[in-house]
Amino acid sequence: YGDTYQWGRCSDGHEKKTSSITGTLSSNDSPGHSDFIVVTVFPIFDWRSPQNNSLWQGVAGINNPCPNGYRLPTEPELNAERLSWTTNDAAGAFASPLKLISVNSLRSGINGIFSNLSFGGYYWSSTINGFNAMSLNITNSNATIDPAIRSNGISVRCIKS
Repeated sequence: YGDTYQWGRCSDGHEKKTSSITGTLSSNDSPGHSDFIVVTVFPIFDWRSPQNNSLWQGVAGINNPCPNGYRLPTEPELNAERLSWTTNDAAGAFASPLKLISVNSLRSGINGIFSNLSFGGYYWSSTINGFNAMSLNITNSNATIDPAIRSNGISVRCIKS
């Protein structure tokens, strides 16, 4: 609870709130350290260069941060879940079978600073979208599926495969 992952990275310590920050991009799928990698290269805001679109794909996906037998949901799965809620907002997210909570935190992939969000939170999907990846964004008044830069630190919610 409270961890924020950069899209496609494994559980290597970067997801912890106390992890250090580096501006050195990784050239492979495993950076070999627990630093949160900040990025200022437009338009590709990714901790890995070159980007790897095959990360987090399925239960056996490269760098899957979930426990054995679990994986990150795809964008269509998150959207179907969102559309099943009684209300399309933070209350509906919490009332859903997944009990999605307002995580209230996002770590910027540009400067490594945490934004304390009083209105809700974000959850990664395994789906990519160009240079970005798709995430579920929940507020007190709305919930949407939107692209986010892959270097951002965002919460994950694993599902059984």
